[in-house]
Amino acid sequence: MIKQVKITLCRSLIGRPQDQRATVRALGLGKINSSVIKADSPSVRGMIAKVKHLVAVETVAG
Repeated sequence: MIKQVKITLCRSLIGRPQDQRATVRALGLGKINSSVIKADSPSVRGMIAKVKHLVAVETVAG
């Protein structure tokens, strides 16, 4: 069974550096309160760590 995480964009990207904007887009998030479910992997965890002040993360069974 693969562990998954639900990532939700909670804060605006206005005024954020371009690398943080690119990371949020690469995660598949667009507007505030948009969510995406990704497999829990080291690469996804690294992306989350880079923008942890902008997103909320939950673990999902599944």
